[in-house]
Amino acid sequence: MREGIHPTYHQATVTCNCGNTFVTGSTKNEIHVEVCSKCHPFYTGQQKAASARGRIDKFNRKYGMNENK
Repeated sequence: MREGIHPTYHQATVTCNCGNTFVTGSTKNEIHVEVCSKCHPFYTGQQKAASARGRIDKFNRKYGMNENK
């Protein structure tokens, strides 16, 4: 690696809008995010899967696909 061209690497504190904080490596000292793994619906299990299931059922009814075949 060439000397003097790389940015310095810090222990960065990441702060989410929900109040969760954790430490990671970055070229910045502090990072602020809107969504993290503690509050994102995909990771918390509160994802709106019911609406997706409804669309899948509608597709299966429309095209005559049966799960029992």
